[in-house]
Amino acid sequence: MIRLSTKGRYGTRLMLNLAQHHKKSKNPIVLKNVSQEEDISIRYLEQIIIPLKINKLVKSIRGAGGGYRLARDPAEIKLSEILHALEGSCCLVECVEDKDFCENIHTCIPHNIWEKASLMLKDYFENISLQDILENSVN
Repeated sequence: MIRLSTKGRYGTRLMLNLAQHHKKSKNPIVLKNVSQEEDISIRYLEQIIIPLKINKLVKSIRGAGGGYRLARDPAEIKLSEILHALEGSCCLVECVEDKDFCENIHTCIPHNIWEKASLMLKDYFENISLQDILENSVN
């Protein structure tokens, strides 16, 4: 079974929380509030926010009234960016991105299946923005 890690799932929830607040106000959000609203440990959120900052998906605001906010509009942030920042590449098996990973790649019968499925999954995530998710959650 292929699964997203807790980091990917909780990181997506964190980004969606910031996206909801982004539409209401441009003010930064403190992680303590996200922790309470999403029922996610503050320590875990502090770990998750780092790769999101490094990948320029969120901005940190220092000082009184500081916190975090999205670096771009929710319509411009794709789910693939979030998952890539938190999970790494979006492949079902290592040999899809690293041709040197397996010496049997040229004779492996299911390799093309893994490659096509990985591309479909990657394409799916690249075509969903935070805004799309927020709009679909209302329906």
